[in-house]
Amino acid sequence: MLDQAAKEIREKAYAPYSGFKVGAALRAANGEIFAGVNVENAAYPEGTCAEAGAIAAMVAGGEREITEVYVIADSPRPVPPCGGCRQKIAEFAKPEVKVTLATTRGAEMTYTVAELLPGAFVPADMD
Repeated sequence: MLDQAAKEIREKAYAPYSGFKVGAALRAANGEIFAGVNVENAAYPEGTCAEAGAIAAMVAGGEREITEVYVIADSPRPVPPCGGCRQKIAEFAKPEVKVTLATTRGAEMTYTVAELLPGAFVPADMD
């Protein structure tokens, strides 16, 4: 279900400069699925990552906890989120939450948030 949502939304990505479309879907604690795509602009490489878009949709939907993430791209290997998106995911997901990275050719790798971002800066660090 999560994988299908990411695959379907990926087709809506706006990537006229790189041609590299990414789709992301996440499941919130209430079970609802939120999806996002990368959105490029003429001030390339400024833009929005798919993971950030999915998180923004989740927050706009009133949710604050991620329980699972799925990201898909047309790449030779499953590619991980950028550093900024890893931090964004860590803001809303517990360290043990699974993040599955996939290619359009069917390859998948699954990591935990902690594996993708060891030593994440967390809200408690500001106490």
